[in-house]
Amino acid sequence: MGRGERLGAAVPDHPLVLGIALSVIAGYLAGSVPTGYWLVRALRGEDIRKTGSGNIGATNVWRTYGAKLGVPVMFLDTMKGFVPALLATVYVGHLAGVLAGGAAMLGHWRPLFMRFAKGGKAVATCGGAFFGVAPVVGGLGAAVWIVIFVLFRYPSVASIVAAVSLPLIALALEEPWPVIAFGSIAALAVILLHRPNISRLRSGTETRFRFRRAAEPARN
Repeated sequence: MGRGERLGAAVPDHPLVLGIALSVIAGYLAGSVPTGYWLVRALRGEDIRKTGSGNIGATNVWRTYGAKLGVPVMFLDTMKGFVPALLATVYVGHLAGVLAGGAAMLGHWRPLFMRFAKGGKAVATCGGAFFGVAPVVGGLGAAVWIVIFVLFRYPSVASIVAAVSLPLIALALEEPWPVIAFGSIAALAVILLHRPNISRLRSGTETRFRFRRAAEPARN
C-alpha cells in the first residue's frame, strides 16, 4: 500500500500538512514584526502611528523621516515576505510558499506583536513573498511598480497597478496554480487596503510622493 493511502482511499500526507502549517505560522510571525514601528521608536523615540497616515509601513516612515529610515524599513518589510515564502517553497512546495507569503502579509496588516492593531498595507511584504515563490514574477511586478511610480509619483497607484499585474504575469508565464491564485488574492487585498487612497485619488486630494522629508507628513 502506497504512502498516503489507506484501503484504497487517499489520506493526508502528514509531513506535508505539518510543513504547510509550520510555514504559515512562521510567515505570520515574520510578518508580525513591526519593523517600521520598532525602528522609529528605537532611533527617534517616537510613535510612527501618530504621524502622517498612521501606518507603520515604509511609505509613511519615508515620508515622515526620510530615506535614512524609509529604506531600511522597506528592505526589512520586503524580507518579512521573502524569507518565509522562499524557505517554504524550497523545502515544502509552492502551495506552502504562497500560504507563508499570504500569512506574512496578514501579519504585517495585523501584527501579533502589536496586539493585532493596525499595521501597514503589506505592499513591500507582498513583493518579497513573490520574490520568494516566483522570482521572475516578483521582479516584473517590481519593475511595474517602479515605472508607474516614476511616471506619476503616487505610491498608491504604483502599488495597485503592480499588484494587479502579478496574477496576469504569473498566468502569462504559466506559473503553478498556487502562484496565480496568490497573485489574484494579493491583488484584491492590496486594492481593499488602498480604498482610502482610491477615494482621495478620485477627489484629487491624494498627495504625490516627495523624496525630501516634508514639513508636514503627507498621508499614504
